[in-house]
Amino acid sequence: MNKINISEKFELFTEECTPKIIAESNGQLVKIAKGSGELVWHKHEHKDELFIVFKGQLTLQLKAGNVILNAGEMYVVPKGVEHCPKAQPDTHFMMIEPSSTAHTGEINSEVTVSSDEQAWI
Repeated sequence: MNKINISEKFELFTEECTPKIIAESNGQLVKIAKGSGELVWHKHEHKDELFIVFKGQLTLQLKAGNVILNAGEMYVVPKGVEHCPKAQPDTHFMMIEPSSTAHTGEINSEVTVSSDEQAWI
């Protein structure tokens, strides 16, 4: 494995809300995404999901209240907690989650990206 320059990886794509896989460790996928706007309310019943913001602002909307993440901040959405990520324009963020985690949990919508579409870059 070679070292990964995360900034360079973000330059390789323009799609929004389409996670790209950049590494795997112990069954956990490291994914990056660009976003603007709201995803969809969903949960991962048996899996935590870690978010780290590199650029912009990501609001993790939770039923208990919003968690606002700026560049350099992170948050773990615990398993079973319903959430809806909402990104300011041109936000760049990372997610670390088990490889079996579905993009929008059990919710299928027009913004859902299948595991097959989450390509390695």
